Amino acid sequence: MRHRLIRSGLASLAAVALTAGVAGCGADSGDSTSTGSEGSAISAERCAENKAAGKITYLSGYQYQSSASILEYIAASKLGYFKDLCLDVTLQPGSGDTAQNTKLLASGKATVGPVSEQDVIQARANGIDITGISSYSDAGLDILMTNKDITDLTQLDGKVVGHKGYVPAAVEAMMVKAGVKWSSLKLVKQGYDPSVLPRKQGGLEALTGFVSNEPNQLKAAGDDVTVWKPIDYDVPSSLGAMAVNPAFAKAHPNTVEDILRAALYAYDYCSASEAHISECVGYAAQLSGPTYDKKLNATIWKTETQVVKDNPTPGQPLGGVDPDNVAELVDMLHQFEIVPSSVTAAKAKGWFDTSFVSAIYTGDKLVWPAP
Repeated sequence: MRHRLIRSGLASLAAVALTAGVAGCGADSGDSTSTGSEGSAISAERCAENKAAGKITYLSGYQYQSSASILEYIAASKLGYFKDLCLDVTLQPGSGDTAQNTKLLASGKATVGPVSEQDVIQARANGIDITGISSYSDAGLDILMTNKDITDLTQLDGKVVGHKGYVPAAVEAMMVKAGVKWSSLKLVKQGYDPSVLPRKQGGLEALTGFVSNEPNQLKAAGDDVTVWKPIDYDVPSSLGAMAVNPAFAKAHPNTVEDILRAALYAYDYCSASEAHISECVGYAAQLSGPTYDKKLNATIWKTETQVVKDNPTPGQPLGGVDPDNVAELVDMLHQFEIVPSSVTAAKAKGWFDTSFVSAIYTGDKLVWPAP
């Protein structure tokens, strides 16, 4: 197989997007910045039910970066939304190691956290028991960058393509679909400095990255590159997807609903205006320390939420999982021999539970306060 069974993609942001010394410290919903009062947005009966669920550990994908699926959970804690719903949520920063995060979720050491739809499928294929519960978009973060002299991906035939340790499946699928002769490429592992692309270091003609990260860094440095997105080639992916420990979800389904309810409510708040973006990024900075790059992280949030806005999940409210996308992901994973043929689309769809998101909406309107 050419790809890792479980990706660690967010780790590549470590050296560039978040230069803060955030260790394993957490922040719970009882933080002094909370503005709500306990139980103010929920019935007394449901409040008691959520309290009985006990401590909930949210594990981020990568530290306290201002990404979709991270910033809104920080904001839900800081703004008191978890408290409003009687949820005892502790925030835990993840290392960017997707494999480790899925194992922590499966073991119950973490309750809920960001895991892409593809990684849920890969985890389950490898016996790691987690359940996908939401996603913001069928578009993903993985992209390919080239200099402006590349106007068609087939121009990369025989050229040097840089990556962070492997080429993401969605990027490879895009290139193959565009007609690139994959076997002709010279694949080279690069570090975390995207300026190697405009400098064409080592003959580099293309570089993988994340749509909200490296292109923004290069733009800030005055370097203009072309960003090639798998979604533009109808290649499946996901953005802002979440997973939960299945035992917790089975025992406390209403609590899982309310975790998502608070996060989605915070997502709307943090997307409402520049002032709100600055406020929410400020909460992440408080947790991270003085070296947190608030300007870059605000740009990361704005870029990712714009991708979500531009690529809404078909037939679903914000957070809803698209079953057709899950099936298409399975096909792609088969194409690149990442999961065995025994992983069928029908089986993979069963690894996602759409009932939690469905329960917190009336049409496309999020129900707040809770029942």
